[in-house]
Amino acid sequence: MTSAPARLLLDTHVLLWWLEDSAELSADLKDRIDTELEVTVSAVTVWELAIKASLGKLEIPEDLSGLIEASGLSELPVRLQHGDLAGRLPAVHRDPFDRMLIAQALIERLTLVTRDQFIQQYDVPILKA
Repeated sequence: MTSAPARLLLDTHVLLWWLEDSAELSADLKDRIDTELEVTVSAVTVWELAIKASLGKLEIPEDLSGLIEASGLSELPVRLQHGDLAGRLPAVHRDPFDRMLIAQALIERLTLVTRDQFIQQYDVPILKA
């Protein structure tokens, strides 16, 4: 049985695993990301990765934004409504980047692809990575 196409939003770790073709992602999930009609990456994810790279916590490609665009993934900018909802979410998750992804997924009606257990405690559509 084939699952219906969904509009996906990739969590930061999922984006990294997908870009690296990591074994952390199942072949089925990689295929879904490759074939779904709409797979998005939040501007917040690129910001988070740039901060972590500047702190020496990880290495990212020089032109991460260009690589994401060339991969066929869509950009999701941050809007006022996203910020408002992210600030109003219950404090189950304290990471502001993840709270923004939750808010974006809720407002934009996206399914958030994540392995984060804290995110899964919110009433947001999840595809477990």
